[in-house]
Amino acid sequence: MRQVPLLLLFLYVFLINACGQQKNQVAVTIVTHDIDHFWKAYDASAPAFHPAVFQQQYIDKGSAGLKAFNKSRIKGAENLVKVITKRPQYYASLRASTQKISNMNESITRAFQQMKELHPSMKPPTVYFVIGAMNSGGTSSDDGLIIGADMYGLTSATDTSELDSWLKTVLKPVEEIPHIVAHELVHFYQRYDGGTLLAACIKEGGADYIAELISGKHINQPVHAYANPREKELWTEFQKRMLEKDYSGWLYSSSPGRPNDLGYWIGYQITKAFFDKSPDQKQVMEEFLTIKDFEKFLQDSGYAKRFQ
Repeated sequence: MRQVPLLLLFLYVFLINACGQQKNQVAVTIVTHDIDHFWKAYDASAPAFHPAVFQQQYIDKGSAGLKAFNKSRIKGAENLVKVITKRPQYYASLRASTQKISNMNESITRAFQQMKELHPSMKPPTVYFVIGAMNSGGTSSDDGLIIGADMYGLTSATDTSELDSWLKTVLKPVEEIPHIVAHELVHFYQRYDGGTLLAACIKEGGADYIAELISGKHINQPVHAYANPREKELWTEFQKRMLEKDYSGWLYSSSPGRPNDLGYWIGYQITKAFFDKSPDQKQVMEEFLTIKDFEKFLQDSGYAKRFQ
């Protein structure tokens, strides 16, 4: 019996492994042409900024993602122009940041690949990048993930005199884009809504935790820096209200002297505790994405027991 040369054997094993890896690769569709259309409309309309120009050259030419975002967030060309004229210096400085996004495909795809490892049945949604009316950094919908690139233009040179207190705390640098995409990717697969404060915080903070697992970072570092040294105090306060449907002071808002969205932090802590208890990350991910009973999820995490 003739023996197979060692070199050919190594080549055979290499090809088998390569084919297996190729089969498991995630193909992600990333759409950035809405950003190009925005700047064409901007240049054609400046300095007066006519809604009709943005309607014809931006919104009417928009992707499915932009059309969905226009309906739910931008609210039409007239509203978009109102926001641009209210913050002209910010929008003028935004172009350089948005032009960096098309170079982020590799890091975004890497996060999708990591998500696939934890959630093997996932079918990756399309990622759309648009420029909106400074009221949303991103959302997930049936159309895919839609990222408002206008919320990621913060630089050391940003003119903050045009920004209100909310924008000053929520605007991020464009380098955060892969992490917000990862966050919205988690939302795309979560099969539950907010409801109680507890449920909403686990939904948002849990998405931050998984985003960190798959992209290396989450988007709320300053909130964690404030909250970590005050963990027991904040937990004691949170548990008194966690079954209510009032999100004030915890989600999409803040209390005086505190950062916005502390609920993201508390949801992160609960989700992390839940994941830390299990060696089977895939099984835990499936449980996390399909939570039916949020009080039970909290109990199973063991997080509350730390403070007894």
